[in-house]
Amino acid sequence: MPLTAEHDALAISLIRGLAMDAPLHAKSGHQGTAMSLAPLGHVLYSRIMRHSPADPHWVDRDRFILSNGHASILQYALLHLSGYGLEMDDLKAFRQWGSATPGHPEVHHTAGVEVTTGPLGQGFANAVGMAIAERRLRSHFGSQSVDHHVFVIAGDGCLMEGVSHEAASLAGHLGLGKIVCIYDDNQITIDGRTELTYSDDVPARFASYGWHVEQLGEIADDLDALEAAIRRGMAETDRPSLLVLRSHIGHPSPDFTDDPHAHGNPFTAEHVSATKRVMGIPDEPFWAPADLVAAYRAHCAERGATEVAAWHDRHHTAAVDPALWDATWHATGLAGWQDALPTFEQGTSMATRVAIEKAFNASLDGVPSLVAGAADLTGNTGTKLAGQTAQSAAHPDGRQVYYGVREHGMGAAMVGMALHGGVLPAGGTFFVFLDYMRPAVRLAALSRAKVVFVFTHDSVGVGEDGPTHQPVEQLATLRAVPDLQVIRPADANETVAAWVAAVEHDGPTALVLSRQNITVVTDGSAVHTGAGVVRDADDPQAVIVATGSEVALAVAAAEQLAGEVRVRVVSMPSWDRFERQSDDHRAAVLPPGVPVLSVEAATTFGWARWADRSIGIDRFGASAPGAVALDRLGINVDHVAGTVRAMVGA
Repeated sequence: MPLTAEHDALAISLIRGLAMDAPLHAKSGHQGTAMSLAPLGHVLYSRIMRHSPADPHWVDRDRFILSNGHASILQYALLHLSGYGLEMDDLKAFRQWGSATPGHPEVHHTAGVEVTTGPLGQGFANAVGMAIAERRLRSHFGSQSVDHHVFVIAGDGCLMEGVSHEAASLAGHLGLGKIVCIYDDNQITIDGRTELTYSDDVPARFASYGWHVEQLGEIADDLDALEAAIRRGMAETDRPSLLVLRSHIGHPSPDFTDDPHAHGNPFTAEHVSATKRVMGIPDEPFWAPADLVAAYRAHCAERGATEVAAWHDRHHTAAVDPALWDATWHATGLAGWQDALPTFEQGTSMATRVAIEKAFNASLDGVPSLVAGAADLTGNTGTKLAGQTAQSAAHPDGRQVYYGVREHGMGAAMVGMALHGGVLPAGGTFFVFLDYMRPAVRLAALSRAKVVFVFTHDSVGVGEDGPTHQPVEQLATLRAVPDLQVIRPADANETVAAWVAAVEHDGPTALVLSRQNITVVTDGSAVHTGAGVVRDADDPQAVIVATGSEVALAVAAAEQLAGEVRVRVVSMPSWDRFERQSDDHRAAVLPPGVPVLSVEAATTFGWARWADRSIGIDRFGASAPGAVALDRLGINVDHVAGTVRAMVGA
């Protein structure tokens, strides 16, 4: 059923009322932006977006991202009105333990939320990744099966953050015409008016990136003008669109319109009452007329059902291979895909960054969702796909993405691709540059986004570039991130196994790989359980546990000690996978009562969990050839063997 002008007015008042009531009830929250953008949200959900409350995961839905996620109550009110399963009790539990309405939107937690937003600018950059995914899938499967838009609301804070600059530049260069970003130009931040800190010419900046830009002016309450502007943006099929909307935070509050206090300080009951009088709605908490909610839900349900039915007809006509479709959308492999993967003979010498490239290229047919690239280090990080064209407007089906020197934008875009669905993004950079993309890695873990982060040049073996490029501390920081699978493979066989583990995993994986060649000493099986024996001894007197390039070193040390000390060597490529094993399994690998020495060319922080003593690098590195740097910093056979002797003697 269509909504009338009366429905429109009442819905906007309801959204504004809830935007005040929920933070007041929680004594926490941000009402001002949600109040001023209530008309925009209403237009998107009731007139513009193709979405289905009955089928929130319908693959060809339009995606909506609230990049300024502190305004979450706006999205929750819209999801309540539209019929996504959020009821009034959920809104009353805003920001409370276990509620469906947390302080910032969280994907997989609340139906209708596409990405986890909060850190400003991340959602904007996620939208760029979603648009890359949409275009590639549309080109691959045809517009009958995939053809939708990505709508994002972003504020001043989003566009101040550096990640938005990186992502906007990339989006303009790629000509991603399916993004429509509405820039909420309310000119307010927590510290005060934006003139305190911000004098950018935002429209000129985005025009220079290659975006279509419109300054909409004072139309924040004009529904028809908002709809027309958004549709003009949607018509720009060859470039992304930025619509600059001058809004007034806190409107229509008689006390706090255009006031920084409207941003993050909940109104008092008196302020809420005064605003409701201006709006002409009852002064009662969580006012939501049942007939209005019913009409709105019926309208959205009818629109959604029509769109989904039409899509099913189109998709059926397209006659897409079901196995290919399912493997792509689930970001997994076709049946038998692992059969094409390489194996490597013991004694082979190969950098693990080279091995991952071989694994990727062997998987091109079997893992159809794989899209790879790097932040200007494609050949250096093993993320070059053989025979694949670069993703671009001219080649929308391209599986190779050149991100440029934009680590943060790359990371956030990959999260967007993964959460869109249909793409398994693998993106590479030097391990030390994790610091440039750490927020995106963290949000990938929080979102359970299936992303493969490829970090190479993983130790002081980087060599002459010196301590600025030698990531001694980064591995420990990755291991501290909840729900992030971290794998540092010992050699080429473990690297292939790590790729299999990443494809089978339901969240993000960080692969930590070497620059230098490493002798193959394993069969790769240790990856499955996180740790495994690669060289054993009867009734061992000591265990050396190592990761990455140090496993081969540990084997060499054990061989030096042969006939003198009985040494077991364990490869532990993944702490988190090993942690998930049973107590009995862990004890079988690391026998209780047998002294354990860890060896890793990184800080020893955290190794006390598994080892009695540790050889590592608890200082910054030095500029020297990689082998020299490793040797001078104690990562050598003699040091390991001597330490084992001392442990056994003690």
